[in-house]
Amino acid sequence: MEKRKILFLCTGNSARSQMAEGLLRHHAGDRFDVHSAGLAPKGINPYAIQAMDALGIDIRGQRSKGIDEYMERMTFDDVITLCGHADQTCPQAMWAGGIKFHWPFDDPAAVEGTDAEKLAAFCDIRDQIEAKIRVWLAKPDRPTPPPSPPLAH
Repeated sequence: MEKRKILFLCTGNSARSQMAEGLLRHHAGDRFDVHSAGLAPKGINPYAIQAMDALGIDIRGQRSKGIDEYMERMTFDDVITLCGHADQTCPQAMWAGGIKFHWPFDDPAAVEGTDAEKLAAFCDIRDQIEAKIRVWLAKPDRPTPPPSPPLAH
């Protein structure tokens, strides 16, 4: 059976989508082919790496990618946008025949303060994303397909 293809999409593909990719791969990588991308990739934020390290999940092997790497090469069963900009501008071709979800999370990179305060913000958003993924895995919020029409006799 082919794995369901999932794309987490954010603006910069530097924090939220990277953490979501690592978390879903960690919790259910045997069930899903997990990817992330950004509309304007910026590279992985070092605080995202540290926040994931705290859970024992290494995302250093991931890289920040633009959505153009996938356009016309791959479609996804589920596209999950993690910020308003991505939700509003994600090309429908990315989930042709699939489903788009919007899971809005604050941008931890926008937090100002000490290193400890910034890392705490990343860990908080990481925990929120992980909680959403756990709920989604337990009971995916996918619409139920309509029943098949009765066969004509």
